[in-house]
Amino acid sequence: MSDTPLIQAAVDGDGAYTEGREGYGHIKSYVRRAGRMSSAQENYFAEMMPKIGLTYAPQQVDLNAVYGRSNPKVLEIGTGMGETTARIAEANRDIDYLGVEVHVPGVGALCKQIAERQLANLRICQHDAVEVVRDMLPEASLDGVHVFFPDPWHKARHNKRRLIQPPFVALLASRLKPGGYFHCATDWEEYAQQMLAVLSAEPTLVNTAGAQLGGFAPRPEYRPLTKFENRGLRLGHGVWDVIFRRPG
Repeated sequence: MSDTPLIQAAVDGDGAYTEGREGYGHIKSYVRRAGRMSSAQENYFAEMMPKIGLTYAPQQVDLNAVYGRSNPKVLEIGTGMGETTARIAEANRDIDYLGVEVHVPGVGALCKQIAERQLANLRICQHDAVEVVRDMLPEASLDGVHVFFPDPWHKARHNKRRLIQPPFVALLASRLKPGGYFHCATDWEEYAQQMLAVLSAEPTLVNTAGAQLGGFAPRPEYRPLTKFENRGLRLGHGVWDVIFRRPG
């Protein structure tokens, strides 16, 4: 058990960062993994989350007030260990990013990145993404949504746990401003096809790639290659980007 109550509450799945998680009826797209935090991750979590953590509450937030400015806002669901999220935020300091992640060591690692890179444009919400989007984000409040390499749940009986499903896509689309974009990426081809089909069926979104490359988009410069992705590409594994936009 951690000596820091804030960290232990997050690990246990209760407290200020996770209150309200149960009882909403949707299928969770993740499992809580009992990963061990390094001492550095624990220290940065304890130091940074009171400063840059967005606490879940079932009420809408004013994102401009959260960041203290009216710059574009981008939501990233599933920040993992945070390296890609931090690199994107560092390269685009005129854009405000909200990362949503449930894995506590990953949150601690991202806190470390935020501190070391001095990122004033990145906040973290350690909570279920469906509930954050549904309960906290107003309609037409986002300029972009990133869902990079979500768990593919590759066994057929687990496909229902995938994050990219029609109801959630419709919810996310409603949170996009006119002209806002929705960017998914995966290295699992069957999931890529599902992503493409689900987003294509959402009437408020249009595919930025059109019919080119089978409907898949070239990787934009703002999404950096990760070490994992580079290794996969060297081994001949594919990566698919799906980028849709809300007209306006």
